[in-house]
Order: sequence, then structure tokens, then C-alpha cells
Amino acid sequence: MIPNITLIIQGLAFFAVVLLVMKYLWPPIIAAIEDRQNKIAEGLSQAEKARKELADADARVAEEIKKARAEAAQIIDRAHQQAVQIVDKARQDAVVEATKQKAVAAADIEAQAHKAREELRGKVAALAIAGAEKILHREIDANAHKTLIDQLVAEL
Repeated sequence: MIPNITLIIQGLAFFAVVLLVMKYLWPPIIAAIEDRQNKIAEGLSQAEKARKELADADARVAEEIKKARAEAAQIIDRAHQQAVQIVDKARQDAVVEATKQKAVAAADIEAQAHKAREELRGKVAALAIAGAEKILHREIDANAHKTLIDQLVAEL
């Protein structure tokens, strides 16, 4: 065997295998590689899009939290204002009630004082009558009158 013919046949066989591989095997491999590259590129673009959406969502969440805190502060302020109003109203109601009770107590005191004065007048009148009877029963004597008047004053 001549090494040159073997080499030529091996070269032709090699080219035949290369042509067959390039014609039948190479296109599906390249298609699979390109498909894989497209999927990777698509995945990267979706990841970037998701990253942007996440950043946007974080910004929206921060804004919503800020709004919620502002609203909570307003609610707290309104609650404090209502509490102050309730306390003021209760204070005013207490003042009105105290005024009413004072008026009732003053009227009661006045009525009791009037009743006591009437009783005292009745007793003074009775004592005056009793003193006058004693004076009239005795003879008219300045010393006796003075003694009787002193007794009346002592009884009052």
C-alpha cells in the first residue's frame, strides 16, 4: 500500500464525514445553540425587566407607606381634637351641673333660713308675750323690769 493513496482516501473520507456532519448534523446543533442563546437573552431581558418592576414596586410601596403614615398622623390628630372636645364638653357640663346644684342648695338654704327665722319669730313672739305677762302680773318696778328683760335676753 502506498501511503499517499491511503492518505488521499482518508482525506476524502474525512471531507465526506465533514460534509455530512455540516449538512445533516451541524444545522440542528447550531439551531439548538441559537435557540439556547435566544432563551438566555430573553431570560436576561426578563430579569432586567423584573428588576425594574421590583424597583418601581419598592418606590410605590415606599410612597404608600408614606401616605399611610400621613393618614395615621391625621387620624391621631383628629382623635386628640375629639378627646379635647369631649373633655371640654364634660367640663362645661360639670360646670352647668355644679351651678344647678349650687342654685338648688342655695334655694334650700334660703328656705331653711326662712323657716328658722319664722320659727325664731314665733318663739320670740311667745317669749315676748310671756315676758309681757310676767311684767303685767308684777307691779311696775324698774328693777324688776330690768331683771325680766335681762332674763328674756338670756333666753334668746
